[in-house]
Order: sequence, then structure tokens, then C-alpha cells
Amino acid sequence: MALAACVRALFLPGARLRSAALGRATTGGGVGARRAMSHRVLVEAGPAAGVAVLKFRNPPVNALSLEMLTELVISLEKLENDKAIRGVVITAENPGIFLAGLDLVELCGQNPAHYAEYWEAVQELWLRLYQSNKVLVAAINGACPAGGCLASLTCDYRVMADNPKYTIGLNETQLGIIAPFWFKDTLVNTIGHRAAEQALQLGMLFPPAKALQVGIVDQVVPEEQLQSTALSVMAQWLAIPDHARQLTKTMMRKPTVDQLVKQREADIQSFVSFISQDSIQRALQTYLQKLRQKKG
Repeated sequence: MALAACVRALFLPGARLRSAALGRATTGGGVGARRAMSHRVLVEAGPAAGVAVLKFRNPPVNALSLEMLTELVISLEKLENDKAIRGVVITAENPGIFLAGLDLVELCGQNPAHYAEYWEAVQELWLRLYQSNKVLVAAINGACPAGGCLASLTCDYRVMADNPKYTIGLNETQLGIIAPFWFKDTLVNTIGHRAAEQALQLGMLFPPAKALQVGIVDQVVPEEQLQSTALSVMAQWLAIPDHARQLTKTMMRKPTVDQLVKQREADIQSFVSFISQDSIQRALQTYLQKLRQKKG
């Protein structure tokens, strides 16, 4: 059921966004004991000092609409600028679907300018997550295909609930879509070249045990232990001095980041050209129609 719902939104992973918040610092106090809530993203103080919890809350499937991308980037910018916060646990507000990925409605029947705006927003989200100085721990409490998988791969550690209904992977090829090079690089950096090549070509979605075996996730635990395990992992990472950990993270990830930064505009144009093709539009429209019929 969860998987059938989340395929409406395919893949994830900045911005000609609709908010002027990007590219400037966001003012305001820290998370502290309060909640910072938007329509689609909830940020609240964690039970441990220096830890925030970011929750996806865009029903029914946490699809990455342009509005949600905007809210996520703004929330992440606020957290990045909050010196009291050292780590962020990322999860879904409601179990079942962690993050379904890109909203296919944003990719069907729109004009090239919209596709460019949307894809730049996807790039920005990935850059914000992948370059974050905070410790990011993904507490995966639902299905995590495509863009949801990409978002989790940007985190420093991934804990997945042991539920046979939950799967994770970059499954773009199943819809005739190619994962961009920076999606590919993120997966290769996590599980290695051969395993990534096979997973990408086949569009594989891994259940928890297999995901652990392949290395897409770092730990699988009973669902009721997911949040406590994520906080325990966070405590281990926060025991390391921030400056040493942050510099090491930057050293490891900078080559991957630089590849997208250097080719960002070309990547946008390539995406717009691809998604605008009549054959791709027909395929996406057909797929969406089938999903609507299933709902009916």
C-alpha cells in the first residue's frame, strides 16, 4: 500500500525558488524548546541538547513538490545558521512513507521554465544536505524510493525500521528515467561502483535486510526502536569535536559537490531537454493515469 502510494512521486535529492530566502542568511532564534513549523516541514527540539528533529509532513506521500522543496531548503538554512544545533534527525511525521521523492505532477504538462525552476530546487536541496556541517541522521520510518533514497544518502548515518513493507533505492529506470550523475555519484560513494551500477540499471528497491547487506543503510532496527536508536547514534557522532568532523566530511564530499557546482546550469538544461521530450511526457502521463485509476 505504501509503495503503491509513493510511486506517484518518483525521484528527489538549489534554487530559482519562489522564496527570496535562498542566498541570504535567515534571521531568528534557535530551535530551543520551541517548534518551527511550516505547512510541509516540521522542525522541533530533540530530547537531547543540541539536537533538532526535522519531520516531513506533506501528505499523502511526502512528495517533493516545489513548495515542499522551498520549505525544506529554508528550514535547513535556519538549522545550519543555528549555532546551538549540532545535529539533526530527519524522519517522517507519520510512519509508512519516509519521502517519496520528486512530485511527478511537477514534471507533467509544464513549461520549460517551470522544469528549470523545479530542477534547480532539487539541486539546492541536495547541496544543502550533502554539504551540511551538522550531523545528519536519517530515521527511515517508511518507503524511501528514488528522491527519498537520495535525500537519505546525503545523511551521515541511516537507520531503517525493520518493516517488510518499506523499501529503499534509486528506481528511476523503472519509469524510463535516468538518474543524474550526482544521484549516481552519491550512491557510488555509499555502496561502491559495482553494486551501484547494478542497482541503478535495474532500478532496484531494497527491503531493510537487503539494504543493510548492500550498505544503503547502516542499521536496521525494530520500528519501535527507530527514534531511540537514531538518538543513540547521534550521541556517538556528537562525541567527536565538531571542527575535526566537519573538516573530514568536507574533505570526503567536496569532489562530488564540485562536480555538480561546475556543471549546474548544464545539468538543468539537460534535465529540461530530457523531461520535455514528447515520449517522456507521454510515459509520465500514462503512469500518472494508471495511479489515478488505482486510487479510484
